[in-house]
Amino acid sequence: MITVVAHYRTRPGTTGQVRDLLRRHAAASEVEAGCQMFHAHQAVEDPTVFALYEMYDSKEAFAAHRASEHFRTNIEQTLVPLLIERDWTVFGERL
Repeated sequence: MITVVAHYRTRPGTTGQVRDLLRRHAAASEVEAGCQMFHAHQAVEDPTVFALYEMYDSKEAFAAHRASEHFRTNIEQTLVPLLIERDWTVFGERL
């Protein structure tokens, strides 16, 4: 199993659009084979900051997620242009 933690910072004025998009994307992602969990959170003190917490059965399941049509549409085509910053870290098995 692997865990992915992603952080996004939105452009001013786009937080509502990003929140709605991440809500839809999380729902679509959680039904993928190999996805154990996909949670998106918006920061309380800075609403332009979002964190995603994702768990997959394997690196291959994560790769399949990133190759999915909804990832390409929701994230690469729609979300990325709305962001100032984007980073993620992949973690291995829980200690």
